[in-house]
Amino acid sequence: MSDIKRTNVGARLSDMAVYNGVAYLAGQVPDDASLDMEGQTRQVLATIDGLLAQAGTSKERLLSVTVYVANIAEFAQMNKAWDEWVSKTNAPPRATVETRLANPNYKVEIVAIAAV
Repeated sequence: MSDIKRTNVGARLSDMAVYNGVAYLAGQVPDDASLDMEGQTRQVLATIDGLLAQAGTSKERLLSVTVYVANIAEFAQMNKAWDEWVSKTNAPPRATVETRLANPNYKVEIVAIAAV
């Protein structure tokens, strides 16, 4: 049995847990909530790249992604950043859900799971 390794552990949550060859990322949000949807999405995807690299994996090994957007009318702007980022040969299964986010200035939050 493997040990569970956690990244950026806080009192409430960790940014990532790696167990049994799988990296589970918490919902990642932008650092700068003043950006537009495309900018926030780019920022979140860069954070995901960094966490995946810490786990020894990459976006090419994503198993599943869930994108939460505050306003589905901004779906195309989120997809613009996503389409430039995602692996063209290994695009993961993805769901996109419109919902109210914890910070009213957040436009996007992304949860990802990847093979290590």
